[in-house]
Amino acid sequence: MMDLVERHTVLAVVVGSRAYGLDVPGSDHDRRGVYVPPTRAFWHLDKPPTHLDGPAVEQFSWEFERFCTLALQGNPTVLEVLWSPLVETVTADGERLLAARQAFLSKRLAQTYGGYARDQLDRVTARRERTGETNHKQAMHMIRLLVAGAHALRTGEILVDVRHLREKLLTVRRGELPWAEITAWAADLLTDLADASTASTLPEQPDRAAVDRLLTAVRERNLR
Repeated sequence: MMDLVERHTVLAVVVGSRAYGLDVPGSDHDRRGVYVPPTRAFWHLDKPPTHLDGPAVEQFSWEFERFCTLALQGNPTVLEVLWSPLVETVTADGERLLAARQAFLSKRLAQTYGGYARDQLDRVTARRERTGETNHKQAMHMIRLLVAGAHALRTGEILVDVRHLREKLLTVRRGELPWAEITAWAADLLTDLADASTASTLPEQPDRAAVDRLLTAVRERNLR
């Protein structure tokens, strides 16, 4: 199965703290990719896997169609792959995927980014209530997601590199910002996310037809 990643990857990038500009000594090299199995592989009873871990540590890849499906849903983790500034591999099909990245965006981002951030806030809060401990790294990424969501709704671009907020975000990660200030910041950002959604010029829904054309063209090219 690793042959799919090693021979058929069309896009591979670095994400996580190094792409965000939030890396510290010892930070992982989180790698994400997209692979395109030969089209004939889908004609068998056993289909190619929708995703694969490895072969490198902290490496995870999606099959092309699965990646497109998740991106159409506005999944923040997936969309970051299309805007990562740290591209390690890109083929002709990878270039076509990047060229079509605007088709995945819509006002749905207000729900997905806000939902992911609220979920993280709820988890951190529940852990604090249960154990008295705070997952500061999770709190930092909750703030980052809210900032990125509002930016996407206003600009039509996914914000990955947040080094302009590096010092304040790392203050959260180190546990130096009081919890009350973190929750107040999150509340302000949730309000800003709602305002950005109201004013956004993004379409109500992603351009599913454009993505379908992209997928069909990729399948046809890989039938040869």
